Amino acid sequence: MSKLKEYLVACQNRVERALDARLPGDNILPQTLHAAMRYSVLDGGKRTRPLLTYATGVAVGLSEDELDAQACAVEFIHVYSLIHDDLPAMDNDDLRRGKPTCHKAFDEATAILAGDALQALAFDVLANDAAIKAGPEARLKMIAALARASGSQGMVGGQAIDLSSVGRKLTLPELENMHIHKTGALIRASVNLAALSKPGLDVDAAKKLDHYAKCIGLSFQVKDDILDIEADTATLGKTQGKDVDNDKPTYPALLGLAGAKEKAQALHEQAVASLADFGPEADLLRELSLYIIERTH
Repeated sequence: MSKLKEYLVACQNRVERALDARLPGDNILPQTLHAAMRYSVLDGGKRTRPLLTYATGVAVGLSEDELDAQACAVEFIHVYSLIHDDLPAMDNDDLRRGKPTCHKAFDEATAILAGDALQALAFDVLANDAAIKAGPEARLKMIAALARASGSQGMVGGQAIDLSSVGRKLTLPELENMHIHKTGALIRASVNLAALSKPGLDVDAAKKLDHYAKCIGLSFQVKDDILDIEADTATLGKTQGKDVDNDKPTYPALLGLAGAKEKAQALHEQAVASLADFGPEADLLRELSLYIIERTH
């Protein structure tokens, strides 16, 4: 895992620079809006989704230079979702990535607009960024993939299901369906954007990468649910116990804490099995799957 830790730090530093370069400066009008966007995006977060984009690139033979824009696009969508999820009308949270949420640091209207602007910026990057070497057809497929992952059939739809499920006891298939959309869709997009960037990638290899991403998308959420119980607010960088307080359906609530940990392990094993036809070029993806279920925040 030492190699993975070095790679994590290198990619986090890399994507931080790439995000900074693609965000409007806070000296550009409207200054408050741009300041809110930069506040929410920069200097925080595990950057799991960009890391997956870069690591998938390694698995299919692409350089990080060819994936900076794609990594930024998926992170812009992710941060937009965090800003909106934290709003009073949604999860009503005060803390994100160890600092006040966007609507607390600025105001509610600015936070809504910052999220809207980040969503638009993600697609602008995929459409126009010169760092993307793939052709127009591949760009169009990337835009379509990220749009599907972000909308009513993906992340936003999952959030709607989540909000309507408060106080209800879901079955395991219902809970998995919710998180395949809410958390899993964007994680799958992170992997698929890299796969779509590789000209002539074998269809079967792309499908196996997608299945890997589906498994880790679920394991990521299972681990989040576990950490909401086991970790503290300072470690998490967000309010601990919020899901329990809000009576949200979670894997530990449905399976028990031990059962949730078993579920995370089983999903990790399925993810790794999906990469059986790949060689050492996919070792970072294998190690990332383990990192997801062993992380402390």
